[in-house]
Amino acid sequence: MQQDAARLKVTRDGDIVLVEFTSRRILDEANIAEIGDDLAALVESEYRPKIVISFAGVDHLSSAALGTLITVNNKVRSRDGQLRLCDINPQIFEVFLITKLNKLFQIYPTIKEAKESVQPKDRSPSD
Repeated sequence: MQQDAARLKVTRDGDIVLVEFTSRRILDEANIAEIGDDLAALVESEYRPKIVISFAGVDHLSSAALGTLITVNNKVRSRDGQLRLCDINPQIFEVFLITKLNKLFQIYPTIKEAKESVQPKDRSPSD
């Protein structure tokens, strides 16, 4: 059941789901709603979701996209899962700093570091 529309590329690395955006600009409300729906379905399909979202290649992110990420984060936490963000370009990371979302999300410089930070199933952190 891979509901990854053209806006998302979803791959699996063991029990970690890696999500990459296929667009450089995540601005359009309809696209953001669709991305949110796809991510929500992904979270719902996992028992304890372990999701790494890579922003490699993303140049622009709207505030609506940030809201969608917050919603996805809440869904992941409600299922005792883990969400990591990575590869965020400095301009976009600045928005995370200004909005203090860097304190809400666990953000890593690379996919490798983000994947390494995910805890094994039997030792789920209380974050």
